[in-house]
Amino acid sequence: MKKLFLPFEKGTFRLKNHVVMAPMTRSRAINNLPNELMATYYKQRSGAGLIVTEGTSPSPEGLGYPRIPGVFSDEQVEGWKAVTAAVHAGGSKIFLQLMHTGRIAHVDNLPEGYHPVGLSDIRAAGEIFTDTEGPQQHSVPVPLDAAGIANLINDFVKAALNAMEAGFDGVELHGANGYILEQSLNPHINNRSDDFGGSIENRSRLTLQIVERIAGVIGAEKVGLRISPYSTLSDMPVYNEEDVHETYTYLATELNRLGIAYIHVSSNPGIPQKTHAAIRNAFFNTLIYCNGLTPETAEEKLQDASADLVAFGRSFLANPDFMRKMEIKAALNEVDYMTLYTPGEQGYIDYPESDD
Repeated sequence: MKKLFLPFEKGTFRLKNHVVMAPMTRSRAINNLPNELMATYYKQRSGAGLIVTEGTSPSPEGLGYPRIPGVFSDEQVEGWKAVTAAVHAGGSKIFLQLMHTGRIAHVDNLPEGYHPVGLSDIRAAGEIFTDTEGPQQHSVPVPLDAAGIANLINDFVKAALNAMEAGFDGVELHGANGYILEQSLNPHINNRSDDFGGSIENRSRLTLQIVERIAGVIGAEKVGLRISPYSTLSDMPVYNEEDVHETYTYLATELNRLGIAYIHVSSNPGIPQKTHAAIRNAFFNTLIYCNGLTPETAEEKLQDASADLVAFGRSFLANPDFMRKMEIKAALNEVDYMTLYTPGEQGYIDYPESDD
C-alpha cells in the first residue's frame, strides 16, 4: 500500500495516515463564532490524518477578514467544541491554526473599538473585502509599542490554552501569507529599531517567543508553525535572497531546539532547493509539505523523505471524501470559486461524494 494511506508515527505524533488537510479560510463564522455548519464541514473531511483549521484569530485585532473565527472568547471556545468532537469521531486529529492578520485588515472587519495593528505603520498595498462597503484599501496599522508586543504574545498564549479547552490536539501558528508573524520577519515591513527589529535574530524574536511561551503551557509536541519562504503574498516585498535563506535556516534551527511537533512549509516556486534542504537538515521533527502536490508527487516526497507528511488544500475543498477518491482513483469535483467565501451551505458542505 502507498505510504499516503499508512499510519504515521514520529515521536509522540501519531496519525491514521500521512495526509494533512491544509488550513483554508472559508468565512462561514458569522459574528466570528464557530458553528454547527463548520462542524459538519470538518467532519465530512475527517478522512485526513490531520486537519488544520482555517486561520483563527487569537484576539479581536487579528480578525482582519469578514466572518473568520476567533478563539479569544468563551462563546468561541464553546463553538469549537462541536468541531473537535466531530473530527475526533471520524478518527482524525485536529490542530487549530492561530492567525493574526496584522496589517492585512480593515477596521470595518474588526469589532467596534478595535483597529488593525502591525510591527510598523506601513499600510499594505491593495484592497480587502468588507461586508459593510465591499472592497476597501487596507487600513493603516497602529504600530505596536513594547506593551503592545507583550500583549500580542499573551494573546497567542491565551488562545492556545483556549484551544486546548476546546478539545484541539494542538495549534499551528500561521507564519506565512503575509500575516503578522511573517510581517515581523520581513525587513521592508518590520522597520523597528528595538529588540524585535533589525537583525535576523531580532526579526525572528516575536515568532520564537510566541512558540516558546505556548510550548511552555501546552507542550512543544502540540505546536506547529507554517512558513512560506520567499512568498510575496499579501504585499510581502522581496528582500535579499541570502537573507531570506539565513532567516528560515535560523528559524528551523531554533524551532528544532524548542522541540515543536512540526514545521509546515507552504511551498512556492521561489524557494530554492538549498533552502528546502537547509530546513530539512536543521529540523529533526515532522516536516509537512503543501501546495501544488498531486497524489503521485506527494507519494514521491514521502518515499524520498523530503517530507514526513503531505498536505492538500483545494482537493479537500470540493471533495470531502478526497482520501477515498485518491484510493479508488475517482475523478475529483471542481472547486466553485464563486462560493469560496460566501455565507451558507452552498459551495461548503454540498459537494457530492463518490458513490462507488
